Amino acid sequence: MSKKLAAIVATGAAAALVVGSLIALALGHQNQPEPTSASSVSTSVTPTTTPTNEPSDEPTQTPGKTPSNNAGSPAADPTAAAAAGNKKVLFFSFDDGPDPVWTPKILAVLQKYGARATFFQLGSMQNAHPGLREQILAAGNAIGSHSISHPQLTAITAAKRHHEIFDGPRSKCFRPPYGASNPKVRADIKAAGMTQVLWDVDPRDWARPGTNAIAGNIMHHATRRNIILMHDGGGDRSQTVAALDKVLQTLKAQGYSFAAMDC
Repeated sequence: MSKKLAAIVATGAAAALVVGSLIALALGHQNQPEPTSASSVSTSVTPTTTPTNEPSDEPTQTPGKTPSNNAGSPAADPTAAAAAGNKKVLFFSFDDGPDPVWTPKILAVLQKYGARATFFQLGSMQNAHPGLREQILAAGNAIGSHSISHPQLTAITAAKRHHEIFDGPRSKCFRPPYGASNPKVRADIKAAGMTQVLWDVDPRDWARPGTNAIAGNIMHHATRRNIILMHDGGGDRSQTVAALDKVLQTLKAQGYSFAAMDC
């Protein structure tokens, strides 16, 4: 074979090789999968954090908004019937009585404005002043239990806790002293046939900060269906009586009514 012919054959073979490579590359590109954009990737993650809404075992006496009565309590809501239809209704409540001096004064203020309230009584005070229970009920108010002797129920023995809850004032509602509660306290309350009732607004009248401070706290924090904590026992409640008169007058003018709980 001449050198010229050999060169022609070599050139043809090289050209065929190039063409074959180009065809293979084209076919390979057509068979590649389409790229996936980041926006088309979806990852679903189910949260695994369990909310913890257990109240502290420590006493809670703080101003303003405080835990309501729906944490851990039985399903029954002692405010539901009176607040049906989203009415402008408030629930005043009075702890630590009955007191022969201050309870009648509070009853007189409530009557002045056509208001009803709920009195969370101590068994020791109820036994010492038995006639006041009937006076409270006769005026259309309700009575709840506040234990026998006002201990911190989360810090006493199971037997003592059982006695304080089961043998206290007769009621369907129970307010633990200091608001101190835990699963064992709530279980005893439920076993005794009662609903745990805390509060929404604590104006700290028990600390006697002054009539205007008590009234201002209530007016600032209270909204419809709130439970307001006050006291008719445990000491001088003259500021409580005066503040109650002020706020009932103002709130009634704003269209509020004042109901007793279903206890």
